[in-house]
Amino acid sequence: MNKSALPFAIPGGVSIVLGGVVSAASAGAPSYLSAWAVAYLVLVCGVAQLVLGMGQASLASKQPTTPLLTVQSVALNLSNAAVLLGTLVGVPVLSYVGAALLVFALGLFIRGVRGVQGTRVQNAWLLWGFRIVVFILLVSAPIGLVISHLRAA
Repeated sequence: MNKSALPFAIPGGVSIVLGGVVSAASAGAPSYLSAWAVAYLVLVCGVAQLVLGMGQASLASKQPTTPLLTVQSVALNLSNAAVLLGTLVGVPVLSYVGAALLVFALGLFIRGVRGVQGTRVQNAWLLWGFRIVVFILLVSAPIGLVISHLRAA
């Protein structure tokens, strides 16, 4: 694994395991919020973070700089923490801040792979997969905020 993927692989893997722990802990009395938290931990904090970090590490034409990796990792993980906390404690503004941080982080990931050409078939598939994950996250963030806001109302 490329070392530039580590700032995303470690918290992504931990998030997937944490999602399993939350699922097991809430299995006796599942609720909407516990199910949502498990899905968010596994899919956004875990899988999406792994795809973004490993995708960037594989696609970037040159090694991303340490400052870029640091800002990406901090922004992405703070956004996830803010969305989780804001939703679980019922403070929508915290979730909105988290969503804004997510958009910022995704912009940095797009920047990290700019100039990549999908000339080889493998690169083309990887690049399109990366772009699709970014697009899904960009579209699902406002949808999730609306659902969360309506649920809280």
